Amino acid sequence: MIEFVLAPDDVARVRFAFSPLWEMVRSVRVLADPSGHALHLPWVRRVRPRLRGLGIEPLLEVVSPAGYIPDFLTPPPDTPLPDLGAELAAVRAAPPEVVAAELTWTGHGRRLAPARRAMAADPARALETLADLLERYWEAAVEPFWPRIRDLLEGDVLRRSAALAAEGAAGVFADLHEAVSWRAGTLTVDRPWDFRGELAGRGILLVPSAFVWPQVSVMVPPYQPMLSYPPRGVATLWETGPADGPRAGALAALMGRRRAELLAALATPASTTDLARRTGVTAGAVSQHLGVLRACGLVTGHRMGRRVLYVRTPAGDALAGAQRSDASASRRGGAGEASGP
Repeated sequence: MIEFVLAPDDVARVRFAFSPLWEMVRSVRVLADPSGHALHLPWVRRVRPRLRGLGIEPLLEVVSPAGYIPDFLTPPPDTPLPDLGAELAAVRAAPPEVVAAELTWTGHGRRLAPARRAMAADPARALETLADLLERYWEAAVEPFWPRIRDLLEGDVLRRSAALAAEGAAGVFADLHEAVSWRAGTLTVDRPWDFRGELAGRGILLVPSAFVWPQVSVMVPPYQPMLSYPPRGVATLWETGPADGPRAGALAALMGRRRAELLAALATPASTTDLARRTGVTAGAVSQHLGVLRACGLVTGHRMGRRVLYVRTPAGDALAGAQRSDASASRRGGAGEASGP
């Protein structure tokens, strides 16, 4: 069991970020065990042919299907919108003694594989090999899909930031994940290993991750305390084609099919490009329809860096047939099954 004890200063430092590096490393685990991450099978089928000849075996050796992932591969992001190049530089800067120690730690009495033992014997070379592989793997397996993944992560950060402002820590942690609970200043994460400690004013970093689904993952001191969780709406990540269903059909008679589809799709925040992909129309047409929906007070836009994410207003929720509890839930958690870092 993991227990983070948050003093008032720590609660004030609950903050959000997402990490291209974290997504990339967790996606390696999905490739290693597709059956345990069935939601991402469409991605697995598309990516495997692109990886032929890339030689990612050292990555698969280090990022095993379950259990501990060496922390030097996933340093906590130090900005809300980190740059992959900066994150890879942080990986390359890991001290050799840390690399060796983390490569040899398997946890739960597992035996250390000979290939991993050999990597730990020459940590500087192992680090260079892994960092170079991560760069090539990103280009082949993650970068082509990054815009839609980024939209999902940014939408979750937007939603939970609003919940934090409106309801405090309880509003963020209440339904973050079934393995996570919040009570009287203590954040508890159901894990197969033990840690209990105060955060000493460092707060906790919350990192939504598509590829962590259906699990959660934590990092504890001496690293920045961090909790990674699946964002709400992750089940829609690989969907294509227009939204459908009784709500969209009923709304079509009132406002037109395309606008009804967009309103239904905005149950979770999304960008214009993501909406265009999900509804099968051009980004220009989506922008025009969103302009009408905004003028009617049914959707609103929020800037995240250089991009704008759209979300339904309470009036939009009501018109789409969403119940008050559903609207509250859409501003908060995801669900799944806990497993270790």
